[in-house]
Amino acid sequence: MADVQVSTALQGTRPAHHADSLSDSLKDATYQADRDFELRQDALAAIDNAKFGWFHVKACLVAGVGFFTDSYDIFAINLCSLIMGYVYYADATGDAANTTPTKIDMWVKGATQLGCIFGQFGFGYLADRLGRKRIYGVELIIIIVCTLGGSFAGMTARGLSVYWVLFIWRFILGVGIGGDYPVSAIITSEFATTKNRGAMIAAVFAMQGFGIVAAAIVAIVVLACFRGAVDGDQLMLDYVWRIIMGLGVVPGLVALYFRLTIPETPRYTLDVEKNTQQAAADVHKTLGHKGADEAADVHKALGLKVAGEAAERVHVADKPTWSEFYHHFKHWRNLRVLVGTTVTWFALDVAFYGINLNSSIILQAIGFAGKGSPYQVLLKTAAGNIILNLLGTMPGYWVTVFTIDKLGRRTIQFIGFTVLLILFCILGFGYHKILDKSVAGFVVLFTLAQFFQNFGPNTTTFIIPAEAFPTRFRSTCHGISAACGKVGAVVAQLGFFQLKDRGGKNAFIPQLIQIFALFMLVGLVFTWFVPETKGKSLEELSEGDDNARQ
Repeated sequence: MADVQVSTALQGTRPAHHADSLSDSLKDATYQADRDFELRQDALAAIDNAKFGWFHVKACLVAGVGFFTDSYDIFAINLCSLIMGYVYYADATGDAANTTPTKIDMWVKGATQLGCIFGQFGFGYLADRLGRKRIYGVELIIIIVCTLGGSFAGMTARGLSVYWVLFIWRFILGVGIGGDYPVSAIITSEFATTKNRGAMIAAVFAMQGFGIVAAAIVAIVVLACFRGAVDGDQLMLDYVWRIIMGLGVVPGLVALYFRLTIPETPRYTLDVEKNTQQAAADVHKTLGHKGADEAADVHKALGLKVAGEAAERVHVADKPTWSEFYHHFKHWRNLRVLVGTTVTWFALDVAFYGINLNSSIILQAIGFAGKGSPYQVLLKTAAGNIILNLLGTMPGYWVTVFTIDKLGRRTIQFIGFTVLLILFCILGFGYHKILDKSVAGFVVLFTLAQFFQNFGPNTTTFIIPAEAFPTRFRSTCHGISAACGKVGAVVAQLGFFQLKDRGGKNAFIPQLIQIFALFMLVGLVFTWFVPETKGKSLEELSEGDDNARQ
């Protein structure tokens, strides 16, 4: 009887004990959730409000060297294709002599743009799905391998000419270059401080200007080294274009180690991997390099009591899905931003690549390249590219770097599209009149257009998608926007070559410039769709989407 009473008593205590245990578990879970939220807020605040220091400079350099390499490779083909005409069509007659045929020139130049479309979309998605760190550097390896491969392109025993072998290499090269766009932009954006984020991303993108000028300078130096050989036998130019192209691997090799060892961005660790302690530890480690006092302050702010605490808990990553992507962008307030970033980038690249990939044709049209020996023509073309870029492109990039966090992204984009619309109308409708009266006047207007492309939408269309979307979709959306831009570049390349000789050699260029003006109007209209991102944290810009998932 006593046993029964004891048993009954024990049974009576179980519900109370179970309730207490459940209550303690809930309290622990609530405490941990609150602590994770505090750590998240402190970690984000530490990133957004950090002093600009060596880590930020390093991040810009590591990403920027990649863009230097990208632009070198993209725009070097403009000169290399010109040189190849003297090698592979030296025996042609009439106007075809020493000139790469229009269709072949079009596909060789367009190959990289086609590859970029796949690289931008693919790497953009993978950076959201797998993480920024896991794929950063892979795109640079592709660039290095394909740049070297292209520089050694030759004819196959049966069927493929050197141009088509080069097309294959440059298509794959484009995949790597395309991958660099979203990943470099997102990594820079997510490590940047709120105050300097625009300048940091713009500085990365501005390295394109150095790459463009470097390609022309290298061409001049290599031509000078081969001058005697080229004057004796123009087929020696076969070495020249290969060396110019192959030297594009040098900056990529320098940056490769640093890309492969860069840490994961804390925002990705927070919002996708769901590892708050690891993100806080990474922030502490990253900012701790600035000095003992500041490191101690960050350490205290993040509440890290145990250095290895991040390893003590199991975290289940919450990877983004296409279903989630659809549910986010089925709302017009979100979709309109993506529509704005894609259409404006598309419109800009139609004109930007239509002109810049064919600058040698523009130089010939204004009489700068002129006639003469292969050495003289090529030297003048390379020098003309340097002059145009130093007068317009480079200043445009760097004026943006120093003003974008004051004027705002949207404001600069409005200014750029508006001025470009006016300039292209003047250049297009007054093309022959201006050239007949003053070549110098034409060059001034043309370099102004170059300036406002870069102090304008060429830079801002790169920056805004790196800021305006939630962390979970940020890289994918940047990749989609950039890919739409490259579709515009392909359209420009195909259209330019199909139309430029209507009515005679280069006779349709004025009309093409008028068409570019129309695309500037489209870009201007759709700029209303994009938000102003100046002075706002990435979390503010994503309208709390990231926070809502915590």
